Amino acid sequence: MRKISLTESEKNQYRIIKELSDHGGNKRRAALKLGCSIRSVDRHIAGYRAGGKEYFAHGNRGRAPAHALPEKTKIAIVELYNGKYYDASLKHFTELMRKHDGIEVSESAVRNILSSFGVLSPYATRKKKREHKARMARNASTQQPIKESATLAAATVTAQDSHPRRPRCAYFGEMIQTDASLHAWFGGVKSTLHLGIDDALGVIVGGWFDWQETLNGYYHMLEQTLLGYGIPYMFYSDKRTVFEYKKKGGGDANDSFTQFSYACSQLGIQIKTTSVPQAKGRIERLHSSLQKRLPVELRLEGVSTIEQANVYLAKFIADYNASFALPIDSTPSVFETRPSLVAIDRTLAVVTPRTVDNGHSVRLNNTYYRTVDKNGMPVYFYKGTKGLAIRTFSGGLYFSLDEGVFVLEEIPAHERASRNFDFKQPVQEPKKRYIPPQSHPWRLAAYAAFAKKQARAEKDVS
Repeated sequence: MRKISLTESEKNQYRIIKELSDHGGNKRRAALKLGCSIRSVDRHIAGYRAGGKEYFAHGNRGRAPAHALPEKTKIAIVELYNGKYYDASLKHFTELMRKHDGIEVSESAVRNILSSFGVLSPYATRKKKREHKARMARNASTQQPIKESATLAAATVTAQDSHPRRPRCAYFGEMIQTDASLHAWFGGVKSTLHLGIDDALGVIVGGWFDWQETLNGYYHMLEQTLLGYGIPYMFYSDKRTVFEYKKKGGGDANDSFTQFSYACSQLGIQIKTTSVPQAKGRIERLHSSLQKRLPVELRLEGVSTIEQANVYLAKFIADYNASFALPIDSTPSVFETRPSLVAIDRTLAVVTPRTVDNGHSVRLNNTYYRTVDKNGMPVYFYKGTKGLAIRTFSGGLYFSLDEGVFVLEEIPAHERASRNFDFKQPVQEPKKRYIPPQSHPWRLAAYAAFAKKQARAEKDVS
């Protein structure tokens, strides 16, 4: 006679029905104990008399479910994770299998399959790793389960959170959290990913790869935000020098502000900074998620250069927003109208204070330039004249003074033709140049006024 194994609920049902069938009793009381009707009690009595104890065992016990994955598929999943997708998180691994290999299973099923083969996610927490190790040890030595007191203690120990959660912003575009992350994103070398994410909807509004955390990276992120959505109300970032710089021990007014903050002031965008990472948790969690996902995607796409990475990043952001961001039409937007391309090019500029030398030229990045007016004719200023050398976002070069704005034209190191030996001199007619109007955002007077304002604000804070 084969041994019948019952669960605790089935054992209780068996004892009550056996007692009722063998010795009689109150069927109504038995029905209350079992939580069923008197008719079901009669059915159980008939089943016990016909099949005995075996009647109470579930009929599907020991059978594989009809929808269970074949063992061959489980082995294929483990091999894919240990090979092709070794560096992916389990959720990302599930999506990649569906996309590239045609294997469609749930994340929980993948987790159970890998766990049964002794494979744990590389991004598992220390608690999960401990539990997994203990479970594997129990399975190997057939030990009894962990004591209830130890399980309870493990469940009640939590990390203290000193930074309370706050709700999302009410409007789309009200706050853009921004930061940069240094990581081995592609090619086995470290680069920096600059990102901006909307706090209300979790939409990535812009992203750019650069080798370091730079003004250029944040300018590209801002350009994508302006072109794709418009002008946001606020940027929320950490206290990097790109956003906020206060020279130790004081300093002149030029040390108290940055070019990014001045560009934002021209667009009417506020900048708020914090030294607490938890205060801008949305961008921190985004970088954590992308460090698990994006390197896998870039590797599968064969990306090996930073130029290729920036091209693919645009597609990745669009797919990511479609999968994880809230619908844009679900929340009112406070983005202002997108500026013109010309306005963006002028505003996202790199400015450098420069002084005219005794050769009536301006030196910038070890190259000498002459100042030229809109008709292409050179304009000479006295030695010591101070101004701003401006490189626009598209690469245009200008020189701003109180009198106006002039084009910077490179002075070649050598003449293109000799006046003594080349008798056919090429005739070069002056070319008309575009000169930005006096409302150019980087004019000297506006720059100086902003510097003084920042200096006063710094003094009031101190």
